[in-house]
Amino acid sequence: MEILRWKTRIAVLWVFMAVAMSAHAVLSFMGREAVEQMWETEMGQGMMLFMALFWLVPLVMAVLSLTLKDSANRWANFILGIVFTILNIVHFTEHLSPPSACQILIVGSTIVVTGLIAWFAWRWPKQQT
Repeated sequence: MEILRWKTRIAVLWVFMAVAMSAHAVLSFMGREAVEQMWETEMGQGMMLFMALFWLVPLVMAVLSLTLKDSANRWANFILGIVFTILNIVHFTEHLSPPSACQILIVGSTIVVTGLIAWFAWRWPKQQT
């Protein structure tokens, strides 16, 4: 039962990440500057695919967190938790200039959440044999 609790915690955090990224995308497009910038630049298929992965990977990881075997689950969550923490920090520091209060809140929360995913995966309880 203890392992199920850990799996559920991590799955909920991945769902939080996907929902937060959705909120960030919606709020980003509400600003006047964002709308004007969208008209000036054309997003290619590669950029659209990269953006789609920011929603799809967390949702897939939520499902995998509940279905993978413990060892694979731990390492997949640990590695992707670190990768997404780094990507979110880079996004926060380099692509939000100047960041609005809502972007600081949402992107900052994704940094915390992905850090927690990596932390929970690292602290995964040992199997009792």
